[in-house]
Amino acid sequence: MIEIALDHCFTGEADRKVADMLSKEDTRRLAQLERQLRRDDPDFAARMGGGNFSVSPTGRPPLPLFILAAVITVTAVVLGVVGWWIATSIVATWAVITLSTAVYRLRRQRAERAYRHS
Repeated sequence: MIEIALDHCFTGEADRKVADMLSKEDTRRLAQLERQLRRDDPDFAARMGGGNFSVSPTGRPPLPLFILAAVITVTAVVLGVVGWWIATSIVATWAVITLSTAVYRLRRQRAERAYRHS
């Protein structure tokens, strides 16, 4: 099973679904294999993507979602000033949903990072 996960990682097809399919123990073992590979063959690791084969998220905060939420919020304010209240309420709801998604993804990344370091 770990070999299958590693194949996905090397081809760049790894995504959230693959990470969800692995148990916590398998994810831990996969991370251990990745560290060992980076230590034993750094040239190969660099050729395969800089040595970051993990199926877990990149660890970067979802900055584009926060920027998108800010742009949508400004749009809602402009629509409100113009007096288009129905459009304002729709766009404001969209902004809240986008911001909520960004916060959810950020919290989930931080929780997974804390779990991996423990």
